Amino acid sequence: MGKKTINLKEASFTQAINISAKWCKEWEEDLLSEEVLADRIAELIKTNNGRRGFFAYALSDKDCFLLDKLPFALMFKLNEGGDPVVEIVVKNLIMSSAQIIIHRRESNNEYEITSENISDRCKAILRLLETKSVTKNVNQVLRGLDNMGNSFNNSTKYDDEQKEFIKKQILDIAQ
Repeated sequence: MGKKTINLKEASFTQAINISAKWCKEWEEDLLSEEVLADRIAELIKTNNGRRGFFAYALSDKDCFLLDKLPFALMFKLNEGGDPVVEIVVKNLIMSSAQIIIHRRESNNEYEITSENISDRCKAILRLLETKSVTKNVNQVLRGLDNMGNSFNNSTKYDDEQKEFIKKQILDIAQ
């Protein structure tokens, strides 16, 4: 039986997460060069499922250090990904920032730390992405923050404390 390959353009969200996990592990074990990994990720993030899966894994897995190290080759490819990459990273920054406040209220230190890590990774990436695209995207978010929320359909809006914290996190990108 031959090895089954997945067409990256047809990968599901779950498949993209699993592919990302495999590649990150191979990179961390020095089985993949930064350039090869960056080329693979560039192909994966051309689709919505690929982008969502890659960032869902790479931002949230505490044992994946790719987005802590931000290799030049990867950042080059993420910049080539343009607005869709900026948009998904900004969305993850907003969601993780709002969750930090919820976890603090619930005294859930472990989840708070996880959300802080995601937020920090997002800010680090946004500092290295194309400035005009980042500025345009965060300005749209700041204008629309009152209509955004925690739920899938935005029916549960962010409260004042969450909105203030999200604004602080966005302003922190410039640091």
